[in-house]
Amino acid sequence: MMKPSLQLRIGQQLTMTPQLQQAIRLLQLPALDLQAHVRETLETNIMLEADEELGAEVPVEPIRDSDEAPVGEDYAELDGNSTIGDQREEPEVEIADEAWGEQTTGPSDSSWSGDDDRNGDYSNQRAQTLQEQLIDQLALAHLSPVDAAIARVITDAISDDGYLQGGLDNIVASLKPEIDASLEDVERVLGAVQSLEPAGVGARNLGECIALQLAQLDPATPAREIALKVALEHLDLVAEQQWLLLRRQLRCSEVDLEMAVALVRSCHPRPGTAVSAGQAEYVIPDVFVRRTEHGWIVEMNQATVPRVRVNQSYANLLSRSPDHAMLRTQLQEARWLMRSLEIRNETLVKVARCIVQRQTGFFDHGEEAMEPLILKDVAEAVEMHESTISRVTTAKYMHTPRGVFEFRYFFSSHVAAADGTEMSSTAIRAKIRKLIHQENTENPLSDAKLAEILSGEGIPVARRTVAKYREGMQIAPSNERKRAAARAS
Repeated sequence: MMKPSLQLRIGQQLTMTPQLQQAIRLLQLPALDLQAHVRETLETNIMLEADEELGAEVPVEPIRDSDEAPVGEDYAELDGNSTIGDQREEPEVEIADEAWGEQTTGPSDSSWSGDDDRNGDYSNQRAQTLQEQLIDQLALAHLSPVDAAIARVITDAISDDGYLQGGLDNIVASLKPEIDASLEDVERVLGAVQSLEPAGVGARNLGECIALQLAQLDPATPAREIALKVALEHLDLVAEQQWLLLRRQLRCSEVDLEMAVALVRSCHPRPGTAVSAGQAEYVIPDVFVRRTEHGWIVEMNQATVPRVRVNQSYANLLSRSPDHAMLRTQLQEARWLMRSLEIRNETLVKVARCIVQRQTGFFDHGEEAMEPLILKDVAEAVEMHESTISRVTTAKYMHTPRGVFEFRYFFSSHVAAADGTEMSSTAIRAKIRKLIHQENTENPLSDAKLAEILSGEGIPVARRTVAKYREGMQIAPSNERKRAAARAS
């Protein structure tokens, strides 16, 4: 017979408090997404407001709370390093005092708000898409209503590269039952679409695309007719560089064949890409790295740091009438947000400083001096978990004298050198790129030769490794580089 009883057990439990969950979520947000999140919070939480005091000297002091852990301890809970056995109770909501109206998330000489005037520096105009440009040109072609409708369906079937997707049979079927068009009608209207700009648009394959562009050349252009035959019938021989067989097929001289192939290669294989439909996207760095007389330093980009504070008017009302549960909840959420932003900024700068310290050789001498670095190395240096470092380094950018780089750029695998040291794969790629850039174009270096040169410098890498790195940098093999140099000469 079972009897009810009480038992006392001691165990460990990982607690994901709402504060910690919010800190983790904000930590992995890029700068633009973070600002959008803060703007949304400002619209829903009346206890928060944007700090719009331009040029105000705002004291920067961490928000102290006896119930909150330091920055490192906040993430220690997530990392599984917590030794707390029982779940902590949520701290009581304290009534805001005057100091709350002065605290911000960080120093800045200018305020941040959702209506920042700097947004006006960027144009909101969107470029026309390929389909919109084609429709505008068709409006000037004086087509009949039926042909205009067919042309509209054809333009909708054209991809961003400028090619017609699907067959003409699909277009005929999509026109029914509103329009009963024949295959010949669609073919005729397609010819009108193919006469539009950019040249080659509406083609069904690469050969037709090149032929449409060649057809717009002056008929007196040397080797034009031969080039048309090459585009429509012999592109495979050009790809295989079967010049002798191609001359036999075309029955032309070597000079005419060279001019025809030059005409074919001058055509655009994807004419639709010449139409830019997207607005320019800008990378906003999260931190700045600059050199001083004392060495390299890391500074937070204050333009990306949302400046928010507690609305003092509502906080005073709450202090006089503390019975409003909704306002008390929003005040607590405001405190959590400000604390999470502070933790995010401190962690971001800490990780960036560690990366700069480990990669000083890169900042001084370039890619060839890049040191091998993995997430575990930074995690151990800053005493955080690898998952936290992974969140910090994703979609975060660093502005340096050598350019703007994502944090992840500085992490790479390593290769053991002959002297027992380790070398970054990024540095090896840079050496391969440098060797190929300095090679004799008439006798380019093969992958085996590159591996031999690197081994002579104390970097034992296999030929297949060199080939993998070269292909990753989109560098052609030695035989193709030799042919390209011969054609250029």
